[in-house]
Amino acid sequence: VLLIILTLNTVEHGFPHQPSALSYSPTLQLLSIGTRSGAIKLYGAPGVEFMGLHDENAAVTQVHFLPHQVELVTLLDDNSLHMWTLKAHKGLSELLEIGRFTLTGPPGALPSVTRVTAVLAHSSGELLLLGTEGGHVFIVEVPGFRELEERNIITTDHILSCLPSVPEDYIGRRNLEHVEALQENPVNPNQIVIGYGRGLMVIWDLEKQCSVLDKQLITSIVWWTEDGGYILSSHSDGSYCRWMVGGEDENEEEEKSDIPYGHFPCKAISKIVQLPTEEGPPFLLFSGGMPRASYGDRHCITVIHSKTHIALDFTSRIIDFFVIRDGPQHTDPSALVVLVEEELVVIDLQTEGWPVIQTPYLVPLHSSAITCSHHVSAIPLKLWERVTAAGDLQKTHYSKKPWPITGGQNLAPDPPQRDLLLTGHEDGTVRFWDASGVCLYPMYKLSTAGVFHTDADPNDNMNQGTEGEWPPFRKVGCFDPYSDDPRLGVQKIHLCKYSGYLTVAGTAGQILVLELNDEAAEQTVEAKVVDLLQGQEGFRWKGHTRLDVREEPVLFPPGFQPFALVQCQPPAVVTALTLHSEWKLVAFGTSHGFGLYDYQQKNNVLIKCTLNPSDQLAMEGPLSRVKSIKKSLRQSFRRIRRSRVSLRKHHLQEANARLEAELAEMELAPVQRKIEARSSDDSFTGLVRTLYFADTFLSDSSHNSPSLWAGTNGGCVFAYMLRLPPVENRADEPVTAQQAKEIQLMHRAPVVGIAVLDGHGAPLPEPLEVAHDLARSPDMHGSHHLLVISEEQFKVFTLPKVSAKMKLKLTATDGSRVRRVGVAWFGSSRSEDYGESGLVVLTNQGDLHVVSLPAVKMQVQYPCIRREDVSGIASCVFTKHGQGFYLISPSEFERFSLSARYLVEPRCLVEVPLRSGSSNQHRPQPDGASSALRSVTLKSAARRVMEHALLNDESEYFRERDRRDCIITMEQAYHV
Repeated sequence: VLLIILTLNTVEHGFPHQPSALSYSPTLQLLSIGTRSGAIKLYGAPGVEFMGLHDENAAVTQVHFLPHQVELVTLLDDNSLHMWTLKAHKGLSELLEIGRFTLTGPPGALPSVTRVTAVLAHSSGELLLLGTEGGHVFIVEVPGFRELEERNIITTDHILSCLPSVPEDYIGRRNLEHVEALQENPVNPNQIVIGYGRGLMVIWDLEKQCSVLDKQLITSIVWWTEDGGYILSSHSDGSYCRWMVGGEDENEEEEKSDIPYGHFPCKAISKIVQLPTEEGPPFLLFSGGMPRASYGDRHCITVIHSKTHIALDFTSRIIDFFVIRDGPQHTDPSALVVLVEEELVVIDLQTEGWPVIQTPYLVPLHSSAITCSHHVSAIPLKLWERVTAAGDLQKTHYSKKPWPITGGQNLAPDPPQRDLLLTGHEDGTVRFWDASGVCLYPMYKLSTAGVFHTDADPNDNMNQGTEGEWPPFRKVGCFDPYSDDPRLGVQKIHLCKYSGYLTVAGTAGQILVLELNDEAAEQTVEAKVVDLLQGQEGFRWKGHTRLDVREEPVLFPPGFQPFALVQCQPPAVVTALTLHSEWKLVAFGTSHGFGLYDYQQKNNVLIKCTLNPSDQLAMEGPLSRVKSIKKSLRQSFRRIRRSRVSLRKHHLQEANARLEAELAEMELAPVQRKIEARSSDDSFTGLVRTLYFADTFLSDSSHNSPSLWAGTNGGCVFAYMLRLPPVENRADEPVTAQQAKEIQLMHRAPVVGIAVLDGHGAPLPEPLEVAHDLARSPDMHGSHHLLVISEEQFKVFTLPKVSAKMKLKLTATDGSRVRRVGVAWFGSSRSEDYGESGLVVLTNQGDLHVVSLPAVKMQVQYPCIRREDVSGIASCVFTKHGQGFYLISPSEFERFSLSARYLVEPRCLVEVPLRSGSSNQHRPQPDGASSALRSVTLKSAARRVMEHALLNDESEYFRERDRRDCIITMEQAYHV
């Protein structure tokens, strides 16, 4: 019985799928991203992460932090507002939803009157101003979401009646359209600017309840400068204007009106920001504004400072951006943070050339589509340092500035070991990620495209604009989903962490063997062709062609460099791959067969064809553009015909068959239900699903020898005995292979895993693991056992006789099948010296099972992945210590842990910003503030003192008291 406490703990890595909103708190130094699926994610310093999920299945359209507080407000597209807070519990902060609200408005109001289009979190921290589709502005008190009296509503009638003069376009009309923008005067919290959809902009005084501006401005988006003296307005024709606020000359026109990119029709400027600097001219930043005809499809943010003018050209649509400010007075712009649909880009504005800052999280895993994954646990320090050094050489174009978002404290302990996650991509790259902790950090990128001739021109650099080009584009971002040649796609990866050898197999039957080199090297890579059909007649490959290997020497940078290449013929997708670095052997398999390659002597050792003569689908290939429709129809009719014949044949015995099935079902254990037999005529029966090296007993029980095991989609297992020459003659004498065993499973279920257990019932160690004193030597005195895992059952055979000993059947009648399996070590969370090995199994129902070894008993079961998430189940990869990764979206990995000893989860604390008095204390207060602002000013100091106590005091009294009641009590005490 497994004596280890198991828990299902999860954390997410990667870039949020379909982001829809962005916000930043300068006080907390936290970044917030909302998504279309209703998720809200907060990020601070590396390792500081929080996630919340709205109950409503609605997109997050806006996120706003309350100034100088730990609350934020989200607006969903169903018009609901939600309040979130970071609350401390047992020394760690948690993101909790503490309230939700839907604007009701006056009795009998139309839906458009209360449809929120703009939100302003007032600097007091106690008010929200909500602009609506009907043109009204409502004032709501937070955190209780209490609508203020009707006299505090800023209606369109009130706006028009207070204007000194009304434009002719608005005479006789009450509809100003929706509220496009709301912004507060940086030096006077009583003044806000309201921008309407029809182009009118009004400065409204909350105290005097009237317009302050005596002229009308046509605008779409507004920005109030830091000194409160000017307003920038951006327009739908690609222009922007600069207006003086409170000018004495009534006839004074706008100070500046400009169309940055010429007088041809331009797209709208969707956001504009102007920020001052301690010394020198201000920064001007805006998104959009590109010439519509020539560059209307570009996603650009323009940055203008002094004589420098650059149009940052992004790879996907811009969601939003903000600027982080630094310097003695926190006025100098230091970094531009841009959220686009597929990545987060941070630009260093203080370094010459404005380079990109490497992101420690939110890296787009899907910069090229992920095609496979491979995890390696407990990386030796030497290999880790060499991979890191090779990756650092690839990052010279990044800024040296540290990550500018530093909010919160990461309280998680240092990872107990160094882990690598390798992802294969459609463009032929393999990316190495530091998967030791919460942040999935990019370490190194390997490209295999240089070995082959492709359509891409290596001299074609799209990142640099031509001299004198206008607009002055500069390509930024790494998201590039387009592959020049889909045959480059990586399908299988295997890394030996002890020797530094790496094998990468691709879509066109290519298998590369690489070794780690700290110096650049120029060399040719010769392909060794392996004919898996072995000259069999009657088969003609209809799929894609093989990749052309470069005959000339190729200069490979420091890192993993290829020195051997095996090319399968036909060039089908490689479906199985394994490496034995101690024996210097690589085994590979496709839908046609498998082979064994000696990469030390660069010779083929074994070629085995597993193709079924009746399987014609295996000759077409996944990238074939022209499928045989006639053949597909013929096979469909054959299946229908067989089913009808079978139906007529057994029609009279149907009742008896059903009765026998029910009796047989009753005789089996609840978890061991009947298995459905499969036909030998099913397609892809020869496809190789798994390959495994083992030093075990095949000929007799007294002589162990190296062996290779292969399992196919048709339930067949092949075992080959290998003869390795002595070490001193290894470079000269050939390696030989002889078939020793062949097992055909009765029900022909696909074989998804093979393992050999030693005399103690423990799985055999990895190659070189014993030599590095990281595992005990396997027991070679007792009898070994072979564990064969098919889609439907786990079966144990004795070796060398290969006689069945025990089995565990998985459910088949309800459609459950094994999709992924791995051997994991479950260390005890209470004792450092105790642990057990077990099988971790994922089914097509999305359930996780843990099966004990060697008894093969079901231990626990957890629902993990939705059964409808086929791609998530197919992408799952297990670790050696009871964890796993799977794709919850094209850009995000979900990480789960079944081991109580190896948990990876964010453990962080965000403290309440301490501030005495009102949040507006540093600003000049006007005489006689409005009643709403006066009340929130009184509550502000008391509320922050109480909030600090609630979120940082661990006493039972504070944790059990209701938060809002405590605030009210503190307010009353303040007044007394």
